[in-house]
Amino acid sequence: MNLPPHVLALLLALTSASLSAQTSAPQNAPATPISAERIKEDVRNLSSDEFLGRGPGEPGDEKTTAYLADAFAKAGLEPGGENGGWFQEVPLVRLERVPGAKLTLNVGGKATPLVLGRNATLGLRNPGPTTVADAPLVFAGYGIVNPELGWNAYEGVDMSGKIAVVLANDPDFEAGRDLGFEGRRMAYTGRVGVKFEAAAKAGAVGVLVIHEEAAASYPFSQLGSGDALPAVVLAPLNPSPLKLSGWMAGDVAVDLLKRSKLADLAAIKKRARDPGFRAIPIGGASLSASGELKATPFVSRNVMAKVTGTARPNEFILYGGHWDANGQNGPDKTGDAIRNGAVDNATGTAEVLEIARVFKAGEPPARTVLFAAWTAEEKGLLGADYYAARPLYPLATTVAVLNLDPHVVLPAARDIELIGGGRTSLEDDFARIAKTQGLRVTPEPNPEAGWYFRSDHFPFARRGVPALAFRAGRDLVDGGLAAGNRIVSAYNKNCYHQPCDQFDPKWTFAGTVQEASVAYELGRELANSEAWPTWNEGNEFKALRDATDGERVK
Repeated sequence: MNLPPHVLALLLALTSASLSAQTSAPQNAPATPISAERIKEDVRNLSSDEFLGRGPGEPGDEKTTAYLADAFAKAGLEPGGENGGWFQEVPLVRLERVPGAKLTLNVGGKATPLVLGRNATLGLRNPGPTTVADAPLVFAGYGIVNPELGWNAYEGVDMSGKIAVVLANDPDFEAGRDLGFEGRRMAYTGRVGVKFEAAAKAGAVGVLVIHEEAAASYPFSQLGSGDALPAVVLAPLNPSPLKLSGWMAGDVAVDLLKRSKLADLAAIKKRARDPGFRAIPIGGASLSASGELKATPFVSRNVMAKVTGTARPNEFILYGGHWDANGQNGPDKTGDAIRNGAVDNATGTAEVLEIARVFKAGEPPARTVLFAAWTAEEKGLLGADYYAARPLYPLATTVAVLNLDPHVVLPAARDIELIGGGRTSLEDDFARIAKTQGLRVTPEPNPEAGWYFRSDHFPFARRGVPALAFRAGRDLVDGGLAAGNRIVSAYNKNCYHQPCDQFDPKWTFAGTVQEASVAYELGRELANSEAWPTWNEGNEFKALRDATDGERVK
């Protein structure tokens, strides 16, 4: 049989990669066709300064999407985008805060200017100038409105013209008992964006979240360093009822509560864990703000490729990962202004490319396998959300979404971490396949961070498509859990969303290969089966999936 040169070369490379992978895999793990070297080369390229931090709407946008389309084409995949091309256009609006914005806290008649990026962050919500003058502050506890659980922080409270000050996370966090949410794991209602929506519906003109590192899952420095970064939203731009939103540094919040004689932070948090708690005024405290927001429309692109199924081409397995990082903003102490995003998410994007290559080089699948590199995840899951709202392939016949958004590049491990477990039958298949590769599944170690809501699988989950998120484990073959935790902690503290998230030539990508190999084998099994994964009983998304049962052949 005569094979095209690019296919022959890829098959030879796959064989070589399979042999080399055995040296870094856990004992008894099978060889994998996933190549660490090809992943490494893609990460090296995508995270180089040439791509300028891959910011949507910035100069690196077009370079990145062209690179990805070219990589899919060279691997022999079919275009999966609009009009027979590689792309789905995503209309966006950049919201850029004009220099000179101000935020002032007034307590008991004493005005205290807040230093943006150090004491607080300020997100203006509407284009043009914004002015808020002495808006009264109201403490709204966790800011949760959930009638099913009997929580409504704003019931009977007039929030017109006022600013809600809320706690991060949800009432179960730190409670030591089940208050009806999800224990220590963050519930959806604990997400910051959900708190903003609830406060806006109650009539507030603004929201400030009290920052505590454990509850937020990241240090204030990460928020502060991004304070002046442009926001991006989907077009068309709809007016927001909120004038502003942001975070208040923990020490500022403690001082505010002390000076207003409301309560100390620990005591007020305890009160807020009662479902009968209602928002209360922070006596004598108000906030003033001024600033201007410049709105600039632009178009970014999701990059889409596919391998068409031979038996059931209208049933789809969807692999996705976001190509964007944080662009050219916020210079660090060395003056480096490019946030290269080598880990987040050049690595996940490289995994998508590599899995696509392996699928194309292998036996054609029965179902169609889609590969997506999403835009603007860092701006709020925008590219994936745009696709999920306007799918190029029906969501009802999308079998599953497998998301690749690794948190750290790690050496080979004995485990693989499941994010947001307990939701879908996919997790049983995931665990079984991981075991065949010598890996045990461990739950995410920081469930309070709410990672299941923070990446590109979530827009599909909340529309009913079974979605799985996972990442390489940290119980390392060499050094165990202590060594893995050291690497993860250092990255979280110093480099997550920062300019130092840069390519390291010493990375072996052994853990990345493990992650991608499990993803590949799970997707390959689904692509050659007739099974339809489901949501577990009691899951909030099950009814949405069940409503489309008639559109699936079973």
